[in-house]
Amino acid sequence: MYHIGIGPKDIAPYILLFGDPARVDRAAALLDDKKPKKGYRDFLTVTGKYKGIPVSVMSTGVGTDNTEIAVVELSQIVKNPTFIRVGSTGALKKNIKLGDLIISSGALRLENTSTFFVFKGFPAVAHHEVVTALLEASSRQKTTYHLGITASCSGFYGAQGRVTPHFKPLDTELPDKLETMNVLNFEMESSTLFSLSSMAGYRAGTICAVYAQRYENKFIDTETMKKAEMNAIKIGLNAVEILHKMDKKRGKNAHWLPSMGI
Repeated sequence: MYHIGIGPKDIAPYILLFGDPARVDRAAALLDDKKPKKGYRDFLTVTGKYKGIPVSVMSTGVGTDNTEIAVVELSQIVKNPTFIRVGSTGALKKNIKLGDLIISSGALRLENTSTFFVFKGFPAVAHHEVVTALLEASSRQKTTYHLGITASCSGFYGAQGRVTPHFKPLDTELPDKLETMNVLNFEMESSTLFSLSSMAGYRAGTICAVYAQRYENKFIDTETMKKAEMNAIKIGLNAVEILHKMDKKRGKNAHWLPSMGI
């Protein structure tokens, strides 16, 4: 495929998506039987096995436009992919601390990439099986996590209400407005990932490590960042293991049910 630089033999049906290309190497270090890294520009991919399960880890760069490219091109070379975005985020709620993890149940579409495919009122929701797997993996890992609505933006500064020298956004009160709606966090990819995945009938979910606390105007330190990032990566991989078990339990049924066990 033109942008992602890989073909059908290079990708597994379970795919972890990262914004930062450096995270691909950190995630790939946890895989066995790895193939050489392939890709083009921001889109770097390593495919291997996690506890015997074929899985790919891929970077997309920043933004919903890059996410669109990744999802559309991956859809041409792998049948029924499952996507888990593992990223970083800024928290909007006072009770969410730096280094915590946020699992998105859905995303507010404060971007326009997805509107070229679906109506503005189309719900950007995570797949319930991926959400369940991420919750279970987070609980097993005994990390502090939160579940709720994410706001996906088309930019980092003005689109998220950040005031910087020379550039004042039109809506500086956006973080406060979203907090009153019980929106947990800002990030820049999930709403397009969820919308396109729902449109195609794929499973998708997101887990992000909190790097910024917008309510307190604080940013994470390097050591806490590294720990939180690795927590999110491990939870993403363990969620793949849980999803694989769900898929085996499901058999010929259309949906996995809690009574089937994991």
